[in-house]
Parts: sequence; structure tokens; C-alpha cells
Amino acid sequence: MKIAVVGATGLVGGEILEVLEERNVQFDELLLVASARSAGTKKTFKGKEYTVITMEDAVAQAPDFAIFSAGGSTSLEWAPKFAAVGTTVVDNSSAWRMSPDHKLIVPEINASTLTAEDKIIANPNCSTIQMVVALEPLRKRYGLKRIVVSTYQSVTGSGKAAVDQMMNERQGIDGPMCYAHKIDMNALPHIDVFLDNGYTKEEMKMVNETRKIFNDYSIGITSTTVRIPTVGGHSESVNVEFKEDFDMEEVKALLNSAEGVVLQDDPKHNVYPMPLTAHKKDEVFVGRLRRDESQPNTLNLWIVADNLRKGAATNAVQIVEYLQKQLKIA
Repeated sequence: MKIAVVGATGLVGGEILEVLEERNVQFDELLLVASARSAGTKKTFKGKEYTVITMEDAVAQAPDFAIFSAGGSTSLEWAPKFAAVGTTVVDNSSAWRMSPDHKLIVPEINASTLTAEDKIIANPNCSTIQMVVALEPLRKRYGLKRIVVSTYQSVTGSGKAAVDQMMNERQGIDGPMCYAHKIDMNALPHIDVFLDNGYTKEEMKMVNETRKIFNDYSIGITSTTVRIPTVGGHSESVNVEFKEDFDMEEVKALLNSAEGVVLQDDPKHNVYPMPLTAHKKDEVFVGRLRRDESQPNTLNLWIVADNLRKGAATNAVQIVEYLQKQLKIA
């Protein structure tokens, strides 16, 4: 089996390689792919040195899988070219997420909808993934009526340039600006571009992707997304109204037994999810469970996950694992 990592020199590309190694994904040949500018550079995987190749070279080798993390415009141009030679593409960008002809997959929720004919598969937005993984066991039990979510997102979600800006500011170094304002010791309620309705593109991603993943367009969803000066993961304050009332102990039991979820809810002992402790982990961490006392059937919860892991690399690799195991692709 031959697998390509497209965007191998970026933050998420590097994380994909780590996840492939940690999860011991089986393949015979690895292709590290990037732009022509990065072609020829060297990267090491499992002690072996690889030379980064161009898109054209990778397509010519017709890999079985290609995990893309190279931006939307690159995916729109190159994913169909890979698919045309028989490659199954798992794409981390927003390019295909809302396409009616492509599936938006979180393995814990809807991997069973995949078929061998799905040649371009969309990976959801990082902040969407962690929220839907945490809500899925509760959705199945109580039904979802409305979600109000506010996010507190790591600078790593903007790539290396954003991390560099924050660290430069922290050290008093003048450098290139990734954001419109300083990020260190600040909070920016501005992720992606502003749209005509006053929301940002990131906020509408959470609305639209959640409905598509759950295949339920009746759910009321509103979102505010904020960039904060941290690394390690995104945090979310979620207020969810269910169709039915819930029992708090049952909620905890459902989350405790849910695939990919870790319950950290012991506030008396200062135990709750944090980016610091979610960093480099593949799971979604949930805590601060409280009944909303202002209206019926409503729960408050705090959700944290490493946005480069479950929010991107891990979810994509899990899709490949599912296709290998369940559909015997490659």
C-alpha cells in the first residue's frame, strides 16, 4: 500500500506523520509531497530519510491514499487529479466540506456512510470535530434542539506564521504579522474572514458542518470563535438544548463510554480539560458539566482537543484506517 502526505512540510503535515507512526499504520511506500518550492528537502520518518517530491511526481506514482493538508486552492486543483488515477484523497481543507457530492466524515459518527467509490473525502474543521464527537452520544440519547458555542482557539490553527508571531511578541521581537492585531496577551474575536451576515467564515463552518455531519438541518446553532494566545488545543464552551430532559449521571456515563471521549469532570479537585493537558493527545476531553438553570433540557459543557491532532491529523488518519479495515481499500 502506498500513501502520500500532501503538505508534508507544514504544521499539520508533520502531525500527520507523527500520527501515522504512533498508530503504526501499515503501508509499503510513503510519499512526502509539497510545493515545488519545498521539493528536494529532506524529512525523516521512522529513522528513514525521505526526499520531498512535487505534486506532479506524486500523481504519476498513483498512491492508494493521499492525505491533503495544503490549503483549499491546492486541494481544488490537485485532489481531482489524484482521484483520477485511483487515489483516495482525505482532504483537511474547507474545499470539499460543503459539496453535496462529497462526504464530511468524523469516524466516530458517520464513517459507515463511506464506500469504495468515495475518492475525495472531506475532513471537517478542527473546532467542529471536537464538538460533534463530544455531543454524538448525547445526541443519540436525547436529540439536539439548539447549540450555542464559543471557542477559544490555539494559534496553531493559523499555522507556523501565527506561532512565530506570538513567540516573537512574547520575546519583544519585531516580526511579520499573521493577524490584524497583536495576539500575545490578547484575544481576537476574528477567525477567518467576516461574511455579509456579520459572522466569520469559521463561525459559519461550525454551523453548517455540524448539521451536515449529523445529517440534521433542523438543529439551531450559533457560534462565536475567538483566537487566544495558547498552543496545544482549542477549547469550547458549549450550551446545548436537548429535545428531551436528561439525567446528569447518565450524561456522565454516556460520555465515559463514548469512543474517542475522555471525561475530566472533578472540579472540586481542579480536574477539567485544558489545552496544556490535551496537547499531543488524540482524544476529545469533556468537563465542567452543569445543568443550565435558566431553561429546561439544557446542558453546559467544556470541550478541549488538540486541534492539530483530532482536529486534523488524527481524524484524517482514522478515516484511512477505516477504509483499510472495513472496505479493504489497499
